[in-house]
Amino acid sequence: MSKQEFSIPKLALELKSELDAYVLLEDLRWGTEGPEACPKCGAVGRQYFLNPANGASRKTRTGNASERRVWKCGHCRKQYSVLTDTIFHGTKISIRTWLLVIFEVCSSKNSVSAWEISRKYEITNESAWHMLHRIREAMKMEPLAGLLGGAVQVDETWIGGEPKNWHKSDPRQAGRKQGPTDKQPVVSLVHYETRAAHSRVVADVTAKTLMPAIEEVMDLKRTHLHTDGGAAYKTIAPHVAAHETVDHSVGQYTDGNVSTNLNEGYFSQLKRSLDGTHHHVSTEHLQRYLNQFDFMYTHCKATDSQRMRTLIGNVEGRRLQYKAPVAEVDF
Repeated sequence: MSKQEFSIPKLALELKSELDAYVLLEDLRWGTEGPEACPKCGAVGRQYFLNPANGASRKTRTGNASERRVWKCGHCRKQYSVLTDTIFHGTKISIRTWLLVIFEVCSSKNSVSAWEISRKYEITNESAWHMLHRIREAMKMEPLAGLLGGAVQVDETWIGGEPKNWHKSDPRQAGRKQGPTDKQPVVSLVHYETRAAHSRVVADVTAKTLMPAIEEVMDLKRTHLHTDGGAAYKTIAPHVAAHETVDHSVGQYTDGNVSTNLNEGYFSQLKRSLDGTHHHVSTEHLQRYLNQFDFMYTHCKATDSQRMRTLIGNVEGRRLQYKAPVAEVDF
């Protein structure tokens, strides 16, 4: 069995103090040479480290000792740290705990619940919930430098419980919408060559709604669309380079390289994890969970340590305050 760069025992041994955690986080984000640019003004090459008088910690305004490593910009004269303008910004939780939780999330195929993090790391459930949402924010796929081309499998699914299973006094019964189901539709695109997954919470599964989700990722003129026989895709078909289908109604699930099996595998993992680990996810927060499973699916061939490095490389500019953790959705 090949050894990984990181593991829970290795991190616990390496992170003996909060100072060790800051040093490791700086190395993961900036490398051994320190910050390249100031997060306040953007100046390059003007940064220097403020070494504490005792070499380890300094007193804060409240008189408490802090091991936070502080840098200063020679251009704007402002101080900052590796936490500034990241998912860690303003955190009261130790960086040692943050790194251990990030590794645990990156190594958990079926995800990990806020209650479990709260219990293991002795923090409140509210703090654990917010922490996990911040980590999911860092898992959100970066906007593509260029739209993808080639074969992409597209399929949709519905997340949630059936209204027939609701208790008759459930408050949702009063405002129940009309239609074949009250479940939340989700569309997922899986690129055939790269195996990168891109999923979105959508209002419905009409062509008008699905088209923007596809255009967000794919260059339509270079896209070979692989779908089932859904009516919406027949409307989208004239706008793409090629459209091939499989007919599930007659038991056809593959036709050469054409199928939606990658989507089915993704949905299978997603639903097992939501049902088994989280039990319930509200529509308001569902997109962040999709971001997490997109990240895990896309990087499934990477090691846990590589996923951790990739995630920490995405933390900049993704500060998420507790008062506004709701993900952007299309409706």
